Amino acid sequence: MARGPTVFVIDDDPSVRKAVARLLRSAGHHAETFGSAEEFLSRPHYDGPGCLILDVKMPGQSGLDLQEVLAKEGYHLPIIFVSGRSDIAISVKAMKGGAVDFLTKPFDNTVLLEAVRLSLEKSRQARASHAEVREIQQRLHALTMREHEVLSLVVAGRLNKQIAYELNISEKTVKVHRARVMEKMRVDSVADLVRLAEKVGISAAGG
Repeated sequence: MARGPTVFVIDDDPSVRKAVARLLRSAGHHAETFGSAEEFLSRPHYDGPGCLILDVKMPGQSGLDLQEVLAKEGYHLPIIFVSGRSDIAISVKAMKGGAVDFLTKPFDNTVLLEAVRLSLEKSRQARASHAEVREIQQRLHALTMREHEVLSLVVAGRLNKQIAYELNISEKTVKVHRARVMEKMRVDSVADLVRLAEKVGISAAGG
């Protein structure tokens, strides 16, 4: 298995693949090259940090086609598009699809390496965020149904007496549930609880 992030180079031009891979490796990056979108998709699913340097126009699936497929298949790899010609409509579509950059061949090596640096940083941040969400969800799974109800009402800004009224339980029982929620969610304040809840889609409106 590759150590560290992997930069995937997908281009139907062998000379471009070779040159870009050499540049990446000289800068200390691990690179894998593919001659088509289909060839990349035949590779085992990659779930590590990394990014794609993707040619727009290729035989078979285009770079934009692959961008759509990857989004549907759960790939979260930032994409740097490269193209043999400047096309505003295509570049706009690529960027709207989440591309980090759109470079026109021949591109400056320094510019490409900077785009790779930014893409790998974006990949690391996204993975850290996804890991945090998974951790929060695991904590939520430890809550009982009643504790979920209390959490939602606390996040919505309800006072203990209001929660007691809405759930038809005593205020003392609310305090017990609330303490357990704070303990299981590993937070010390309501502000921290709200922050965690928002990260998993439980809004302050009581979602």
